[in-house]
Amino acid sequence: MAKSKTRPYQLRWIVGGKVSSKTFATVALAQSRRSELWLAMKRGEAFRIKDGLPESEVRAAEQAADSAGVQEELPWLSFCREYMAMRWPTAAAKTREGIADGLAAVTLAMVEQDEQRPQAEELRRALRWAVVPANAELEPPAELDDAHEWLTNKSLMVSALEDPRVLRDVQYRLSFKLDGSPAAGETSRRRRRALNTAVEYAIERKLLVENPLAALKRVKASSSDRVDPRVLVNKTQAAQLLAGVSYVGTWDRKKGRRLVAFFAAMYFAALRPSEAVGLRKSDCHLPETGWGTLTVRDTHPVSGKQWTDSGERHDKRGLKSREAKDDRPVPIPPPLVAMLRAHIKEFGTAKDGRLFTNERFGLVGSSTYWRVWKDARQYALPPDLQASILGGRPYDLRHTCITTWLNAGVPVAEVARRVGNSPEVIHRVYEGCIYGQEDAMNKKIEQELNWLTDHRG
Repeated sequence: MAKSKTRPYQLRWIVGGKVSSKTFATVALAQSRRSELWLAMKRGEAFRIKDGLPESEVRAAEQAADSAGVQEELPWLSFCREYMAMRWPTAAAKTREGIADGLAAVTLAMVEQDEQRPQAEELRRALRWAVVPANAELEPPAELDDAHEWLTNKSLMVSALEDPRVLRDVQYRLSFKLDGSPAAGETSRRRRRALNTAVEYAIERKLLVENPLAALKRVKASSSDRVDPRVLVNKTQAAQLLAGVSYVGTWDRKKGRRLVAFFAAMYFAALRPSEAVGLRKSDCHLPETGWGTLTVRDTHPVSGKQWTDSGERHDKRGLKSREAKDDRPVPIPPPLVAMLRAHIKEFGTAKDGRLFTNERFGLVGSSTYWRVWKDARQYALPPDLQASILGGRPYDLRHTCITTWLNAGVPVAEVARRVGNSPEVIHRVYEGCIYGQEDAMNKKIEQELNWLTDHRG
């Protein structure tokens, strides 16, 4: 046993005239290994010449390799169905839909490529239909029959993910749309997360030995989840848009008027649409004067009926990125307080206390408020701005509110608390929308430097 110049301790032994060696961090470890080899020799074990290992260790290593190896083959479609059935009971509707979207995107690389292959969009729709557990015993819709048959008969085995050519195609499908343009950064990340968790399950099922995605370099998406400043509306435009909302629909049915305060809650309180949908009167502190408070307790994200347990399009969930019972108090300025008080006085509430309802007092659907917003833009904006991305989505009102707070000098941590995001997300998403604070920051720095100068003098 000799001490190496480059490593602390090295053990050497000879088997069949060939020298084997092993380096250890401490002398105790080296001595322990020497004892193991000595005992194997005393037991009369044979040693393998190429690496000097005793027969018992060779057998143990071979058994471990066998147990870690691929024990079963499973077609991609069957695996997707099994995986979705496993995830379904504990996943939210949006999560289920996201998993299905990620698997559907990858499916285009996990089937045989042939001229007779159905169109890519048909294959994706067929996979999304097939992985819903409730559809397991049903015949596919007529328009998806050919694509479903191709998935059934032409799916590759899960182990095909270990083929570099297939894996490269998988990477492309995660990062690009069907038309060849780059997918949004968040879309690509969401798909990769969905596939990664599915692959980890495949490893548990011993369909794969290791995660092939680990060695795959990520494609940098050209698109970003940062907010484009061009979508933000100014004060005048916001007032015009809210007024435009009130003109949508016939006067008697009040279609638009009952949603004015709904959109105002996004503009003044940075609520997500799914949060505003479920807002109840009991969640609102609306004093006659001064600031009030909205306590956001749950969300009602919209998913397809096939993804929810209730069969309804809305899924009731806790707040995003929070524990199920957490809530989020949001201070609201007097203009929003007044609008909410007026809304309750005119329209009342649903039986469960919800402020915003459709004309039958049901949940406000995303298609409803999108149509109202689209019509309101035509009323409120001149033709050149209608054709732009300015306030193109209701969600842009939330972006405008957050940007307004940041530019007013509200600390990022407080903005993050009010809107239900992390400070890191606020920094990343809104960094291109913060302006007008340079002079204020310079004055603070100047004051600090003057303080140092005064004390040195």
